[in-house]
Amino acid sequence: MCHSYIHAAQVLGFKLNIAAPEGYLPNKNIVNAAGDCVRIFNNATEAAQNADLVVTDVWASMGQEEEQKQRIAAFKDYQVNAEIMACANADALFMHCLPAHRGEEVSAEVIDGPQSIVFEEAENRLHAQKALLEFLLCRK
Repeated sequence: MCHSYIHAAQVLGFKLNIAAPEGYLPNKNIVNAAGDCVRIFNNATEAAQNADLVVTDVWASMGQEEEQKQRIAAFKDYQVNAEIMACANADALFMHCLPAHRGEEVSAEVIDGPQSIVFEEAENRLHAQKALLEFLLCRK
């Protein structure tokens, strides 16, 4: 997901702040290609300062289950919670591509809170995926 956001920042020209622990940073070549659109932080609070949108993803994706405990330890200070959201702009939104692990990468108060648009995000993805399926199934 992080690399996709970097590419989007590069194409659309928005500023992207990324917070991640050492050893889990995005690919340097992709970051460098984005130029000054992307800034890397080792502190989630700093990365969230004055943000319009705060996004996170699961700490261990499918196929990384054996790394779960190691990743929980590495990312423990990167949970999106009320403190992180308070650093963002007052009208900032929260997104997550789902499924989410409440209490790990995001607190329940944020994902279930008024700034969360995770279900609207999921609905948009549903329509895009349905269109892709139709395209693939209706090809001649």
